[in-house]
Amino acid sequence: MRRIVLALLMGVSMLAGCAATTVPPIEGVVWQVDNDHTEPRGNWEKLGVRRLLVQWTVVDELAFVPGTGLPPGRQMPDWARIAREPWAQEVIVGLAGRFDERSARDNIEQLVELSRRIARSPPPVRIAGWYFPVEIDPTWMDAARLGPLLRQLPQPLWISVYDSANVGPEELAQSLVEWLPPEVGVFFQDGVGVHAREPYVARHYANVLVRRLGRERVRVIAEAFRPKEGGGFRPATFEELQPQLATYAGFPLYLFEGPRYVPPETVEKLAAAQSAGSLRPTR
Repeated sequence: MRRIVLALLMGVSMLAGCAATTVPPIEGVVWQVDNDHTEPRGNWEKLGVRRLLVQWTVVDELAFVPGTGLPPGRQMPDWARIAREPWAQEVIVGLAGRFDERSARDNIEQLVELSRRIARSPPPVRIAGWYFPVEIDPTWMDAARLGPLLRQLPQPLWISVYDSANVGPEELAQSLVEWLPPEVGVFFQDGVGVHAREPYVARHYANVLVRRLGRERVRVIAEAFRPKEGGGFRPATFEELQPQLATYAGFPLYLFEGPRYVPPETVEKLAAAQSAGSLRPTR
């Protein structure tokens, strides 16, 4: 039965791919701040971007916002300049996290407490929500203990989820239904950048999450990178990114990660594809 369903999905995807030749509007970009990336710059507003999702403002006890009492990063971001950018008219502020995923999961109580402190001294931007940067996937067997802790954080609140174990969209959604507070939204990481799945499969995940959680609680993060020969990652090319984004038409989309992986030349090509699609006559 799984093979039949997969074949049907592939067939639908191929048909959709023939029609979905344009690039949908992009709602936001993600910025993962660290000591080497404190000044995000880009032209993502040409794609429709008005929202910036900041991965975190404190990571490994280094603060990139003032007022936390923690040691500052090497350079404080120019939050006033960022707030003036057209692609950051609204900001979802990431709270406290760690680079190491296992360490973050082992210390969620401390990260929640630190996040509450951050929320009392937020950066000077127009805040559209908050993001708790401890990511959820099926390998985290006791993720449910995060549920009551999230209720201690400011609203509206978002977390992110991915499926590294490939348990499938129904199983992933069911686990969230069982413990995630209903007021918390979900960013679904598509897994395309790490070659975990094809875009049409990622769209199926997003469809299931919408059905189980509600449309207002689901956003899609499109991974705008690809593995680099010899290790690490490189920016996805326009030719790689265009069909990926076209597959997600109708969903609120966020690009990961804007400053590192979506340079101006790629934006220009994507914007041209958007314009070409908008000028195409409808039937």
